[in-house]
Amino acid sequence: MKNTAISPRELNSAGELNTAKPSTLLHGILRLGSLILCLCMFFPGLNPARISNLINKNISLFTTGFSFSNLTTRFNAMFRQGSVNKSTFVLLSAASVVIIVGAVLCGIGGCMSLGNNRMKSRGIWFPVAGSIVISGGLFCIYRSYLELQASKGAKRAQPVFPSVFYLYAGLAAVLLLVSLIILLTERRLEKEEKMEMPEKYSLFLMLLPIIILAFVFLYLPLYGWRYSFFDYEAGGTLSRENFVGFKWFTILFRNQATVKDIIRVMRNTLVMSGLGILTSWVPMAFAILLNEIKSNRFKRLVQTITTIPNFISWVLVYAIALAIFSTEGFLNSFLEFFNANQNINWLMSAENTWLKMLLWGTWKSLGWSAIVYIAAIAGIDQELYEAAKIDGASRFQRVLHITVPGLMPTYLVLLLLTIAGALSNGLEQYLMFANANNKDVIEVLDLYVYNIGITGGRIPLSTVIGMTKSLISIALLLFANRISKWVRGEGII
Repeated sequence: MKNTAISPRELNSAGELNTAKPSTLLHGILRLGSLILCLCMFFPGLNPARISNLINKNISLFTTGFSFSNLTTRFNAMFRQGSVNKSTFVLLSAASVVIIVGAVLCGIGGCMSLGNNRMKSRGIWFPVAGSIVISGGLFCIYRSYLELQASKGAKRAQPVFPSVFYLYAGLAAVLLLVSLIILLTERRLEKEEKMEMPEKYSLFLMLLPIIILAFVFLYLPLYGWRYSFFDYEAGGTLSRENFVGFKWFTILFRNQATVKDIIRVMRNTLVMSGLGILTSWVPMAFAILLNEIKSNRFKRLVQTITTIPNFISWVLVYAIALAIFSTEGFLNSFLEFFNANQNINWLMSAENTWLKMLLWGTWKSLGWSAIVYIAAIAGIDQELYEAAKIDGASRFQRVLHITVPGLMPTYLVLLLLTIAGALSNGLEQYLMFANANNKDVIEVLDLYVYNIGITGGRIPLSTVIGMTKSLISIALLLFANRISKWVRGEGII
């Protein structure tokens, strides 16, 4: 009898195994292309809508689509004179939005390609549609370029065809081609009854928005570190002519006035952070006290009252402080009843500034910071309390020997993060409470960077200081983590 056995590579009446590797490769290309396309939207150097040298080099495709004012800042006079049509830039902005929508559609298709066959077959239409939409947006950009080139003020408008245009066109073509190949090769695959996705991928996609937000707001701004190597002024450009290398790094340590300022703000920063570290146990103690309240109604009332200040902006906090502690505020008005009013401006005085900032910060964040510890207390095994109660332990002993040890891991992790952020006190609180009287003792590092960069216009120097602060913060985190491993046997990294 003839042997009819077939190898695993041929054992596929529907062609599933024979196309498994090519299909995996094609889906990988689809996901990678969609990812690149979505990331390109946020990089100013990869903006296909920059059809003129007058368009700011620092705006991305995303900004071009959703901020018309930033796109046309240097063209307003030309619009009024009629040398350039405003409709050209309206079309350009709309085309940017269309490309963004197409990129999002491709991203959805890339995510759905992680599911089963039914989800893949449904999701593959998204990159097909997205590629076509992107092509339409690119055509509109090209049309805008031709209109700008043919306008009366073409010489003043300095039209230029962006070379990155071909990158988007190539990505759209590749995604369309790959999507069509997948449609043709996988149309006969057996489909499941409903769309499903492996749990590991679904959990990743749930986390993806947080990853994207972290990338856009935490990692993408690191692109601005390049300003530290140029003599850059607001509204200027970066070029070989204003490249200065490590000039601003040397000024940071050689200029005597800058060194004195750095020493002063570092003193303020470290003192403020040190006070915060020394009082970092207060939210934990407050959570323990809150947990010991027997009346649930009163407990919820106290927790609500102490949590609400976290949602009040520092502008409103300063308004409250002004109403209470200014020269004509409530405190001085109250002292008038005892003939003790000396018209002291408690708010603007430089005395005890560090303590006042600590108290305001504690008042604002106490209830919010305690939420983590309240959740940790809820996770402690209640049988431990019952056993201790049977053994005759008092309430204080149960707190001391059960609650506090149960909260220590949480407290130590938060303490490590606090130490790592010792140089980042924040900006809003100190900006609102700063004045001419207390500037020398309230100006922390973040406020100093703001003052010299935004107010003073020394953007390269402020960038250098910001870079140095970030690197030192990383070093502090690694150092604190090493100490934690040495003392406790474990860390957070």
